[in-house]
Amino acid sequence: MHPVITAFFDSATNTISYVVREPQGRAAAIVDSVLDFDYASGRTDTASADEIVAFVQKEDLRIEWILETHVHADHLSAAPYLQEKLGGKIGIGRNITIVQDTFGKVFNEGTEFQRDGSQFDALLEEGESFHIGQMRADVLHTPGHTPACMTYVIGDAAFVGDTLFMPDFGTARCDFPGGSAADLYASIQKILSLPDETRIFVGHDYKAPGREEYAWETTVGEQKAKNVHVGEGRDAEEFVAMREARDATLGMPKLIVPSLQVNMRAGNMPEPEEDGSVFLKVPVNKL
Repeated sequence: MHPVITAFFDSATNTISYVVREPQGRAAAIVDSVLDFDYASGRTDTASADEIVAFVQKEDLRIEWILETHVHADHLSAAPYLQEKLGGKIGIGRNITIVQDTFGKVFNEGTEFQRDGSQFDALLEEGESFHIGQMRADVLHTPGHTPACMTYVIGDAAFVGDTLFMPDFGTARCDFPGGSAADLYASIQKILSLPDETRIFVGHDYKAPGREEYAWETTVGEQKAKNVHVGEGRDAEEFVAMREARDATLGMPKLIVPSLQVNMRAGNMPEPEEDGSVFLKVPVNKL
């Protein structure tokens, strides 16, 4: 099966969202959507999500799934908004419960915040499969960037989230709570064991030095041959040393505080206060 894939690039966060549709049919899924957020004013906007809504409606598609590859730390998810407009089930990896427990403590959420993944419609796990119309999707657990990272293999396409980037940019950071460079290396090997012709769609692109255009599609074969962090058979020990040294130089993503609080709730805001206002917390000296 060769799904038809349309990409939507969000320049504010360098995130790529995808609509994945049957080659012959109307069934489709959305992967890694974006809710626009201005941190300075605390205001949300649905312009990026509305591009997807307009496309889906124009193409007369039937959204069956709204998939998250992980709990993003650099953008807010628009999953609930898209579900309201288009339908579909919101799915994420079963280890979301680990992320919820970790960051429930970071943000001192208390017992009212459920840490069982119940905010999502489906918790997916390694080896599981589901269908988008006639397309089969297989679920790979690919932790390292976070404990709950998933890769969705839909036909000949793999949506890897923040596990791999384009070959000239490398791999994702592993220094968030619950992250592990050793786990990431093992996850990448799992992805690279797919057939060489498998199309890989990455979750972000930052344009490696010397490249003029943003890009988000590559293949397993290209990653094995050219990825600057894991290509040409780099071993686990060398990768872990490189990744941990690199991560030690990185600052926190600018939207990590609002993103984690919203995304661990499946894209929903925290419960309103008594006056109806919604607030996001800023933990001091915890991240």
